[in-house]
Amino acid sequence: MSSGTPTSSGDLGLLAALAQAALKAGTVILRIRDEGMGARLKADNSPVTAADLASEELLRAELEAILPGVPVIAEEAVAEGRGERPADTFLLVDPLDGTREFVGASGEFTVNIGLVVGGVPTFGIVYGPAVERLYAGATFASGEARAFRAHRRAGTDADAAGWEPIACRPIPARGIVAVASRSHLDADTAALLDGLDVAERLSIGSALKFGLVAEGRADIYPRLGTVCEWDVAAGHALVRAAGGSVRRPDGSALPYGRTAENYRVPAFIAYGAEA
Repeated sequence: MSSGTPTSSGDLGLLAALAQAALKAGTVILRIRDEGMGARLKADNSPVTAADLASEELLRAELEAILPGVPVIAEEAVAEGRGERPADTFLLVDPLDGTREFVGASGEFTVNIGLVVGGVPTFGIVYGPAVERLYAGATFASGEARAFRAHRRAGTDADAAGWEPIACRPIPARGIVAVASRSHLDADTAALLDGLDVAERLSIGSALKFGLVAEGRADIYPRLGTVCEWDVAAGHALVRAAGGSVRRPDGSALPYGRTAENYRVPAFIAYGAEA
């Protein structure tokens, strides 16, 4: 497949190809989990395992075949000083989001693939291999947007024809459902949630939180602690395709490709459908 973004609103070929790459990475991750993780700490004291590294290696090869010449900004390469530089169109990849959940065996870890075009996430894949949950979303050049979920075992066919369409629900005036990080709930995020009219609060690991917003199970997902662009881009694209939004806390657009900031995102809030 050539580089660039599809212009046909009905063509889900790229989205399906990205999903297939994530399913292949899921096979590698689960195999290494069964064999032994080999966890160690990186320079920033965050954990990395053999599964992170093997998944990223596989994804690099897969994505080069799918989108030749499109830069791949991936977590482990950046951590080792080998990151490519972003262009107008580039990929942001977290080969194993939720490493703490992976090490802790909760199953709430994901493979995240986000395609950024003109500074905006347009295609996103969030795949949880242990829970066999696939989310996929895209906003096409025509402006049409489509988001899906599916139950898929790692290593099987992505089979886009069998995906279930999903959409964010309208955010209610009262009694919202909020989702927050299981492992990284910082004080500022907790304070924000305490100030909202929250009827239910869900806790889950990794980018699966974006999926809950995209499928209308949750209305808001705030994260006021620092994360990285590859943690957010795929979920951002998914929520956007499902009719929601992801913004800075002040309401401004969330920027991507910020090499000077080492791809750090100081804070964001994901919202369901707003009136």
